Amino acid sequence: MKLYIKNMVCNRCKMAVKTELEKLHLQPVSIELGEVELERELTPGEKEELEAGLNELGFELIDDKKSRLIENIKKQIIQLVHQQDGELKVNLSDYLSGLLHHDYNYMSNLFSEVEGSTIEKYFIHQKIERVKELLVYDELSLSEIAFRLNYSSVAHLSNQFKKVTGFTPSHFKNIRAGKRKPLDMV
Repeated sequence: MKLYIKNMVCNRCKMAVKTELEKLHLQPVSIELGEVELERELTPGEKEELEAGLNELGFELIDDKKSRLIENIKKQIIQLVHQQDGELKVNLSDYLSGLLHHDYNYMSNLFSEVEGSTIEKYFIHQKIERVKELLVYDELSLSEIAFRLNYSSVAHLSNQFKKVTGFTPSHFKNIRAGKRKPLDMV
C-alpha cells in the first residue's frame, strides 16, 4: 500500500515519518520523499492515528490524485536540484513531463492554481537554496557553483540570487561567515 505525504521534502522528514510509523508498529517497505510504501493496508483506526501523528509533525496524508501530482512535481525538482545538482539534459518542462507522464501545461496550471506560484519559480527557489548551502560550505567558487547548477553564467546566478534573497552571493556568504564560530571559540 502506498501513502502520499505532503511536506515530506528531506532526509530528516523521512526519519520523522519512519519514527511515527514505528510508533504505530507499522513497518515501511520503503520511504521516499513524499511517499511511503507499507506491506499492508491500514485499518481506519491506524490511518486516523497516523494522520494525527503526521499532522503534529507538520505533514499531511494526501488522498487525491491532483495533490499527489503536485507533491511528485516538488519531489522531482528537489531531487534534481539537491541530489543531481540541477543537471538537466533537456528543459524542465520536458524533464517533468517525461518523468511524470503528464502534459506540462496541465501540470503547470494545476501547480499554479494550488500553490499560488509557478513550477519555474519553485525550481528557481530550490536552486537558490542549493546555492546558499554551497556558499556556506565554502568549498566551491561562485563559478564552480554556477557551472554545477547549470547556470549560463556567474552573472545569471548572481542576478537570480539577488532577486530571490535581496543579497548578492558574496554579501550572503560574508553575513553567514560572521555568524559562524570556530569550534575552539564555542
